[in-house]
Amino acid sequence: MPAYFIMRVDVHDAEVYEKHIGPAVEAVKEFGGEFLARGGRCEQVTGQGRGRNVIVRFPDFETAKACTADSRVQESLRQTDGVCTRDSTIVEGL
Repeated sequence: MPAYFIMRVDVHDAEVYEKHIGPAVEAVKEFGGEFLARGGRCEQVTGQGRGRNVIVRFPDFETAKACTADSRVQESLRQTDGVCTRDSTIVEGL
């Protein structure tokens, strides 16, 4: 059953943010993740929105969790702390 990693982000310093997300993108691909949305146009329908939205489909929930725990992803998160505000979650699909 697939799982989806969803991250909503407000980027405050695009240069620093872009500089540090490359290793996380590599990890996603190595774990079999497929980017379904990565930035792009969005419109908030209800509730609190963010300027950038990322959706990644993984083969299953455990793989999504393993990817987010990967050292490259964790380092990217640490390096972008303070230059963005983000919310992220993993959701099991149908």
